[in-house]
Amino acid sequence: MPEPFREVAETAARRAGALLRAHAGAARAVTTKSSPINLVTEIDRQAEALIEDTIRARFPHHALLGEEGGMRGAGSATHRWIIDPIDGTTNFVHGLPLFSVSIGLEVDGRVQTGVVYDPSRDECFVAERGGGAYLGTRRLAVSATASLGSSLLATGFPYDVRDTPDNNLAEYAAFTRQNRSVRELGSAAITLAWVAAGRLDGYWELVLGPWDVAAGWLLVEEAGGRVTDLTGGPLNLGSPAVVASNGHIHADMLATLRAVRA
Repeated sequence: MPEPFREVAETAARRAGALLRAHAGAARAVTTKSSPINLVTEIDRQAEALIEDTIRARFPHHALLGEEGGMRGAGSATHRWIIDPIDGTTNFVHGLPLFSVSIGLEVDGRVQTGVVYDPSRDECFVAERGGGAYLGTRRLAVSATASLGSSLLATGFPYDVRDTPDNNLAEYAAFTRQNRSVRELGSAAITLAWVAAGRLDGYWELVLGPWDVAAGWLLVEEAGGRVTDLTGGPLNLGSPAVVASNGHIHADMLATLRAVRA
């Protein structure tokens, strides 16, 4: 019998999502981390603890990497759960219903299971390597948009956007002049899930954490899309700078980034 990784990931995500739904827009003890716009709340920590408890009940020896708690329990070198308890904390704090729970399972250095749960819409995106990506019972497929000019893209900005010259503003301006529009959703995990679902045609972001992309990366690939780093090489999960697309517009996205960043 196969290990119930997908079942455990989905259960953990839904439990954390229920907690988020109950507290959206009402979080107390809001503090900052690396910058004044990088927020964390007591609900982030409670949700991560809830996810960890759910996973440890079935897999007590697996390693966990959480955005809030860091790396712990590295007893298993082969299995590592990568957790973002609230992807989109700023949206969550302000009561904007665009945040998610992201859980990925890495086995022998490769993500094998991914779940992104949007509690506001009760949408659970699930992927298993080689088994496709799904929203409920509906198999996901990336969009068929063939040109950058007809595409709808999304992006995000680094937490040190106020201070760093590598702030994605020039890239944002370049893409805005070339396509239908660029959205900034505030949740990398939801953005990747929406690329997988064909709601968006592409997405790029310069600075992310492994917990932001682990599950969504697998969703896009299993839905038939492409995920690379900014130059078209393999994505580095340890320090991901991501370009994700339906595949058709990927080369044009990379060319735009290359021209701007040169």
